[in-house]
Amino acid sequence: MTETSRPDDAFHVFDTTLRDGAQREGINLTVSDKLAIARHLDEFGVGFIEGGWPGANPRDTEFFARAREEIDFRHAQLVAFGATRRAGGSAADDPQVKALLDSGAPVITLVAKAHDRHVELALRTTLDENLEMIRDTVAHLRAAGRRVFVDCEHFFDGYRANPEYAKAVVRTASEAGADVVVLCDTNGGLLPAQIHAVVATVLADTGARLGIHAQDDTGCAVANTLAAVDAGATHVQCTANGYGERVGNANLFPVVAALEIKYGKRVLPEGRLREMTRISHAIAEVVNLTPSTHQPYVGLSAFAHKAGLHASAIKVDPDLYQHIDPEQVGNTMRMLVSDMAGRASVELKGKELGIDLGGDRELVGRVVERVKERELRGYTYEAADASFELLLRAEAGTLPVYFQVDSWRAITEDRPDGSHANEATVKLVAKGEVIHAAGEGNGPVNALDRALRAGLERIYPELAKIGLVDYKVRILEGRSGTDSTTRVLISTSDGRTEWSTVGVADNVIAASWQALSDAYTYGLLRAGVEPA
Repeated sequence: MTETSRPDDAFHVFDTTLRDGAQREGINLTVSDKLAIARHLDEFGVGFIEGGWPGANPRDTEFFARAREEIDFRHAQLVAFGATRRAGGSAADDPQVKALLDSGAPVITLVAKAHDRHVELALRTTLDENLEMIRDTVAHLRAAGRRVFVDCEHFFDGYRANPEYAKAVVRTASEAGADVVVLCDTNGGLLPAQIHAVVATVLADTGARLGIHAQDDTGCAVANTLAAVDAGATHVQCTANGYGERVGNANLFPVVAALEIKYGKRVLPEGRLREMTRISHAIAEVVNLTPSTHQPYVGLSAFAHKAGLHASAIKVDPDLYQHIDPEQVGNTMRMLVSDMAGRASVELKGKELGIDLGGDRELVGRVVERVKERELRGYTYEAADASFELLLRAEAGTLPVYFQVDSWRAITEDRPDGSHANEATVKLVAKGEVIHAAGEGNGPVNALDRALRAGLERIYPELAKIGLVDYKVRILEGRSGTDSTTRVLISTSDGRTEWSTVGVADNVIAASWQALSDAYTYGLLRAGVEPA
């Protein structure tokens, strides 16, 4: 199989992020967003990308028109979604069926009612007419040269209420020419054993090729999808990062990883699984949602180890506390340093950071004790790798001194008109030169940041590429009221990568100053700048 080839048609990975996933609260995709996500999904190697409902809204209609012109799909086929024709009419004369054909999509997914109560109350038609609507629409689209999948909405609830009618819907769709009939757990209320039993029975009784579409309302969408595969389904519908209405859909990434790694199925083109973490995060950026750090396989914490016992075992063999090699899915193992850390944690973290501790037990012991002592005061290093590296280098005597601070001051002036002025001054020494610098900002921390930058940029022009991208404050347990300890976490970027630093003090300005100083020190260290 070549990089650009599609996996065998015997098993389908069908993505519906652009339609079902877009129904998640907080997601509002533009046409450009949808095109960007479609490119990522095609690069990942899914077999089918459901782009939306052409004719139902102008945005989806425009997406299909632009996708035909702007995207050269290498792996995926574009799918248009729509409904069966209206009751009492004909598919040939139905305007929304025509819109599906006009979309130019080679594959069309039809949603059909499989629950008798929905047919009578929602469609307001008879059970026989619903079957005719499915038969007529599928046959019409097939005659027009389109491949057709049929989504049986509320199938499992319908099966529980009237199993013979639910199976009749499956037979009708299959006999009319649908390549796959998808059983939908639309309300997301079933559990894996229930899914397996129904899929196995329907497969045996109808002989149709079956797919599965699972919502995650019980937290079982991925498990339900795999249970359906175990029962004989050969088509899985998922969304990137589990996006979807209510609590979401079956998550594309753990489903695909399970199929490829655990089941041994080749469902992606060769080499694409290693792109999974990057693709997951790229799509999260497009939809403007922070990637879930604890998402299986692709989360930042998916292969992060904190406990000292784990670290000791991983030092011997990483497989002892990891179910797969994270590189298989494009992720990495991370060691978290905290007050739970032991010697193995520090040694492995040093190795991860490119610092060879050389078996120096005394040095490792000092670092362990220093971490525990500082975390007792409120520091946290599992979220501030850069500050930990500076601490480790300081204990090892290898930390360059780029500047020394003599004093700093931040002033907030409350003016009679209700406005505020924030000014800061710093006095420091860099490369033997005494520097006085001042800065103004929209707050005292911003003013300090500008003053420090103003004082250092002339000496270290590399700092012009460095900027703060996130700032978090947490008030830790204190003695009473405002007499509390403050922890500040700062994220900084040089345009290519980000790093985090931490500061702790009895007030937010002093804590911020510590985190700022560490951030610029680490930035200069990362850039390979010589201090003198």
